[in-house]
Amino acid sequence: DVMQAFTFYASEDKLVNRGNKAGQKIGVEAINREAAKLAKEVANEGGALTLGGLSQCPSYLTGLGETKVKEEFRKQVKVFVDEDLDFLLCEYFEHVEEIEWAIQVCKETNKAVAANMCIGPDGDMHGVSAAECAIRMARAGADVVGINCHFDPFVCLEAMKKMKAGLDAAGLKPYLMVQPLAFHTPDAGRQGFIDLPEFPFALEGRICTRWDMHRFAREAWEIGVRYIGGCCGFEPYHIRAVAEELAEERGKKPEGSEKH
Repeated sequence: DVMQAFTFYASEDKLVNRGNKAGQKIGVEAINREAAKLAKEVANEGGALTLGGLSQCPSYLTGLGETKVKEEFRKQVKVFVDEDLDFLLCEYFEHVEEIEWAIQVCKETNKAVAANMCIGPDGDMHGVSAAECAIRMARAGADVVGINCHFDPFVCLEAMKKMKAGLDAAGLKPYLMVQPLAFHTPDAGRQGFIDLPEFPFALEGRICTRWDMHRFAREAWEIGVRYIGGCCGFEPYHIRAVAEELAEERGKKPEGSEKH
């Protein structure tokens, strides 16, 4: 079990982007530190691990280069290390080059590093295949690689199969992770649900059921994924369904299972 600090899109350049004043009024250090402390507080209630996460940043998309992008990531990573979170996560990256830079910054610490990209079976936004993305994440130093967001559980698993095949062919053996949407996206294009007509305020008609999540958890486990979670749209009952499906493998049922 993992409690993730709410540090998504909390790089300093993002906190002052498009009219956002949080970076000036509060600051990147304070926001990330409080998020880390909250994650640790809640994790202690159930003995969970904690992590701090990095996400893609405006400095990359505006072409400011590797040095500037890595400077942004280091501001967050320093806080996560100071607060002694258990490991680090690079998540929600659409471009494999940028996540390589994020992984390299995380590897400057002594923390384990997980990395996932918000891509589908067609690969990243520059046309790099899902398999090649996985290989490059692993070679950059990620201990865990996979996919999060943008696509539904079953589209993500198709991409994970391509990642695993690429890793196996390259002789690389990182752990695998997947954190999909809880919305069905079989008709989505390369950028996933962002391009759907229902995005962002009318996605309820696409919500996955508990039974979808049982199937997802089992299929993920069977292809070798061991870090199984969720992203946008996931509710507590979705996470409970995943944990219930894998109760035997985990050695316990999740709290709340007695309710049904």
